[in-house]
Amino acid sequence: MVLVECVPNFSEGRRLEVIDAILGAMKNASKARIIDARSDPDHNRTVVTLVGDLTDVFDAAFAGIKKAAELIDMDQHSGEHPRIGATDVVPFVPISGITLEECARMATDLAKKVSQELGIPTYLYEAAATRPDRQDLAHVRKGQYEGLKEAIGTDPDRAPDFGPKVLPKAGATVIGAREFLIAYNIYLDTTDVEVAKKIAKSIRQKDGGFSNVKAMGFQTKPYVQVSINLTNFRQTPMHKVMEAVRIEAKKHGVAVISSEIYGMAPEDALLDAAEFYLQLGHGWERDQVIEKKLQALATEEPPLRAMELERFLSELSSSSPTPGGGSASCLSGAMGAALGAMICRLTIGKKGYEEVRPLLERKVVEFDDLRAKLAKAIDLDAEAYNEVIRAFKMPKDTEAQKAARSAKIQEAYKTAANVPLETVEMCRKVVDGLLLVAMKCNKNARSDAAVGLQCAYTGMLGAKMNVEVNLASINDSGYVMQARTRVEELQDGVRKKVDDAMIELQKGTET
Repeated sequence: MVLVECVPNFSEGRRLEVIDAILGAMKNASKARIIDARSDPDHNRTVVTLVGDLTDVFDAAFAGIKKAAELIDMDQHSGEHPRIGATDVVPFVPISGITLEECARMATDLAKKVSQELGIPTYLYEAAATRPDRQDLAHVRKGQYEGLKEAIGTDPDRAPDFGPKVLPKAGATVIGAREFLIAYNIYLDTTDVEVAKKIAKSIRQKDGGFSNVKAMGFQTKPYVQVSINLTNFRQTPMHKVMEAVRIEAKKHGVAVISSEIYGMAPEDALLDAAEFYLQLGHGWERDQVIEKKLQALATEEPPLRAMELERFLSELSSSSPTPGGGSASCLSGAMGAALGAMICRLTIGKKGYEEVRPLLERKVVEFDDLRAKLAKAIDLDAEAYNEVIRAFKMPKDTEAQKAARSAKIQEAYKTAANVPLETVEMCRKVVDGLLLVAMKCNKNARSDAAVGLQCAYTGMLGAKMNVEVNLASINDSGYVMQARTRVEELQDGVRKKVDDAMIELQKGTET
């Protein structure tokens, strides 16, 4: 499953109506989910975390950039945090099913689109950077909006990667791709911002401090802040930085009073800190955290029949062979049974249908049972196919291995034929049930009966073809003959019965 994180930073942290408009634009643009949004009035900045697939995250990010450009005038903007545009920076972060390089390509595509359609100069940074000196965000943002406004048209080194060499009121936007970053702020019990700046300088990489650490000192109310970006928490964990800040603060006669994580953070980063401060050892393992165990259970692949409709259809349309036509046939039959149960329920208890009530009450139970069994067969069919694939992957280096593999393949093919054979039988029962009750049920539900009949019949035809496909690979001639005979018996005369019933149902719906 492809999953991308995007963390756009907007230069607005005070006007709630503007923040809400930007968030609303992103929500309406795609199915990407906003899992976090935090605004800081001192920094005058809002940080949003989006998660979704490539297209959804791309569309949501563009919508946010567009709305921010409409509502934020950088000539009127002020705040503690460095910035060069209404949408200051937009990083893409790979989570699963995608590489950093692919995220970099997406960043480049977004930068082009923003420049071409919105007229905003864009710069690429980190993994998407077109030149080494632009990998560092601080370098790209040097001089902030005011400095870039003067330099962009005169200094070739400050020319954007895309877009005009002049800043509109929305400023410029930096777009890129990077690994996960933790925004970590530590507050000191002093109002002297110079102390925070000195501590920040002592811990950041560019001044000889920790690797993977960027830091600045800010004046915030009521206390000053050491604002830190951890670009690789595994190499430089939060607790290591915290302890260093404590030591440096003590040298200046101040203390740490609190800290905050701004935005989202990986679970492992917090567990690293917990293990350090609790001095956990002696057999401690992280799967002892009950929430982690529950999360693992919750993320286990659900059965096909339990999937949301959109996800099932997405899986069905993918290049994976399962789910395939066999599972789709089961689903078709299950829908026929469900419609059969529905038309019975729409008739039972209605005036004028008293005589058929006992029949319908029996049939609704049968339809419900068949629906449940056919739904279960959706997974059984997929698993049967997978069992064939596993059999073919068995070792075949020795004669004994070859014999075991061959036997397993034949066994798997029989299972793969049995499941659709049973599907044919169940779909035939649904068809027969619908043929019996369709014209006896509520006349307003006859179109539903017709749809149910076609679904069940389609399930029969699809399952029959899957039986034949698997029989072609089975060496047991007796089994093959028996299975083909059974399929022919089930198919005998059914098409004419369905066609005749459809004609009658069509007449019954005409007014």
